[in-house]
Amino acid sequence: MVQSSILGFPRMGVNRDLKKATEAYWAGKLSQEDLLAEGKRLRAEHWKIQKDAGVDIISSNDFSYYDHVLDHIQLFGATPPRYTQHNLDPIDEFFAMGRGHQKPQTDKGPAVDVPSLEMVKWFDSNYHYVKPTLQDGQKFKLNANPKPVAEFLEAKEAGVVTRPVLLGPVSFLTLGKADRGQKVDPIDLLQDLLPVYEELLTKLKEAGAETVQIDEPVLVFDLPPRVKNSFKPAYEKLGNLGDKAPKLVFATYFGDIVHNIDVLQSLQNLYAIHIDVVRNPEQLETVIGALGPKQTLSVGVVDGRNIWKTNFKKAIEKVEVATQKLGKDRVLVASSSSLLHTPHTLASEKKLDEEVKDWFSFACEKAKELTIIAKAVTDGPASVRDEMEANAKSIEARATSKRTNDPKVKERQAKITDEMFERKSPFPTRIAQQQSSLNLPMFPTTTIGSFPQTKEIRLQRNKFTKGEITAEEYGKFIEKEIQEVVKIQEELGLDVYVHGEPERNDMVQYFGERLTGYVFTTHAWVQSYGSRCVRPPIIVGDISRPEAMTVKESKYAASISNKPMKGMLTGPITCLRWSFPRDDIHQSEQAQQLALALRDEVIDLEAAGIFVIQVDEPALREGLPLRSGLAREDYLSWAVKSFRLSVAGVKDSTQIHSHFCYSEFQDFFSAIAALDADVLSIENSKSDAKLLKVFVDEAYPRHIGPGVYDIHSPRIPSEQEVKDRVQEMLEFLSPEQLWIDPDCGLKTRQWPETKAALTNMVNAAKFFRAKYAKAS
Repeated sequence: MVQSSILGFPRMGVNRDLKKATEAYWAGKLSQEDLLAEGKRLRAEHWKIQKDAGVDIISSNDFSYYDHVLDHIQLFGATPPRYTQHNLDPIDEFFAMGRGHQKPQTDKGPAVDVPSLEMVKWFDSNYHYVKPTLQDGQKFKLNANPKPVAEFLEAKEAGVVTRPVLLGPVSFLTLGKADRGQKVDPIDLLQDLLPVYEELLTKLKEAGAETVQIDEPVLVFDLPPRVKNSFKPAYEKLGNLGDKAPKLVFATYFGDIVHNIDVLQSLQNLYAIHIDVVRNPEQLETVIGALGPKQTLSVGVVDGRNIWKTNFKKAIEKVEVATQKLGKDRVLVASSSSLLHTPHTLASEKKLDEEVKDWFSFACEKAKELTIIAKAVTDGPASVRDEMEANAKSIEARATSKRTNDPKVKERQAKITDEMFERKSPFPTRIAQQQSSLNLPMFPTTTIGSFPQTKEIRLQRNKFTKGEITAEEYGKFIEKEIQEVVKIQEELGLDVYVHGEPERNDMVQYFGERLTGYVFTTHAWVQSYGSRCVRPPIIVGDISRPEAMTVKESKYAASISNKPMKGMLTGPITCLRWSFPRDDIHQSEQAQQLALALRDEVIDLEAAGIFVIQVDEPALREGLPLRSGLAREDYLSWAVKSFRLSVAGVKDSTQIHSHFCYSEFQDFFSAIAALDADVLSIENSKSDAKLLKVFVDEAYPRHIGPGVYDIHSPRIPSEQEVKDRVQEMLEFLSPEQLWIDPDCGLKTRQWPETKAALTNMVNAAKFFRAKYAKAS
């Protein structure tokens, strides 16, 4: 019998229940007891959904109040000392690492002021994880009440026997880093960490766990020899626990492992191997050949990263390749990865067009897909004939739909010329004209785009969406908000203004709603980090721009401003990556269509008097193939071309900005330089300023604004803290090229903390202007 399994389930709940609970707890409106109760309710609900769908193997310990990697940091006693010294409650210490913690001194205790740990993208997804941050001489100790054990027992009590999921020791360390001022290479700590895994696995076996899923996704990378060679001794040690530990399911995803097949061959003592054959189906036969004579293969055929219905016929064919060589008892049918990256359920979508709704499958639906595929392989396709026929009909309907193809878009793409990718002059000529026309001071200050989206903004947008107020009334409200934002920027003393984006719901959805080829959901939320959820639009067909998207608001803002106004757009790669893309044409074609639409918008903004235009590409790094080689080179080529196509139609005097958040940009620096943007702003506040050394090594000539404070935390940096960050940056960048700005947009922050942080930032910039004015 072929069993079905899910590697992990979305955490937030059908109505973003976890988001609401955690944010209420942070605001002091929900007790810790009630927060924990809500977490328990959600876990039970999610286990029941999967059980009712007929899934055979259900995960536990896939739930987290913030991030699963952060769970492991606390689980292993790897919390940095700056958090433990305040004697916070464990859950508050946990949240402090995720989002920072700042409170004034009171009669009940001293002041606390700690920033959050660094947060970066989880492989090539839009999910963010908290980086393990390790010390020289790091000691590990298993938490007294291990979360994986507690949640396994909780599920067991609810009548569901689960397979606990852990992040493996090699991946935990490889994805970590040395703390500031520390020199440890994380992988050197492996022998100190393994006893904690041994203890945890033993406790899970004592609790009744028969199998444990242990995720080692870093095996899809090109690994340094020291990391690659660590798998064999690590899993020999864990495998030697024998009957004292559950059987281990070694899980990889998001790529192929053929280049590390020798590692797999050394792991034949483990019970099972999981591979992602949605992303890389060609690895299947090679992996089958590397298995031990008794090993089980978990075949990931239901996409954990996208929302399209699984093609049952093709999925069954892949699984049968495995069953024909291994037998049905040695094969599991699984999701390709955790379903964390998919929305909760399609059942919530009451407004979707029925034609396209029939093409989609969210987490709850994917659970049912798995059981159908498993039954088809076990008992034959005839046992699920109705489901197979309905699925084939849906797949065919999508392939032949007129909604997918627009001949006019294809015609315009065919007319693209090489000249359309090039600015009119090189950077030295452009920057001279820009400095003359914009008249900016040294260390110019700006923000990344959005300002706080207040409750009133969301209320008025909701009223407009429901038709409770007219377009004219809503437009007047937006103008009033823009007036207020411009006034605040004048009072703060910023140098380049933004209009604040009060009219925008999301930096991708807003544009998608104004482009052809997209459809939108009402409840398809996906966790991005912590309590932050996004509702990715879905690309279903060819893309074009019927009319201007942002010109009205930007033009109005410029008309009431006494400083340069920056137009704000989301770049083609980010629009692509932060949507659910089509899987029937190459992503490069979709990116080019987006670039042409944005090119029209950029040209229209310039014509409306907007001479600073920011085209954000925070997802450029995210789309980078996980391994070096031709695929990566090809991606960077078409991604860079898409950006250049979108911005190259303007005059030399118009300044083009771009922004990157939470990107480890060292490994694709050549692409950043090739964008040819006049000004780059990058997330940098939680990174070591030494990372900026690449800009020196590569003699980067253009302007750059490394973020001086973290906007994902409510914590307010002091003026001195900002000065210290700027001083560090000046060790690597020249004063002439340095801009001063926050890490990212301020949409999720509150006004009091925003004003306080920006005041300190502007004062720091003024300090350095005065300092360098005296020096000259």
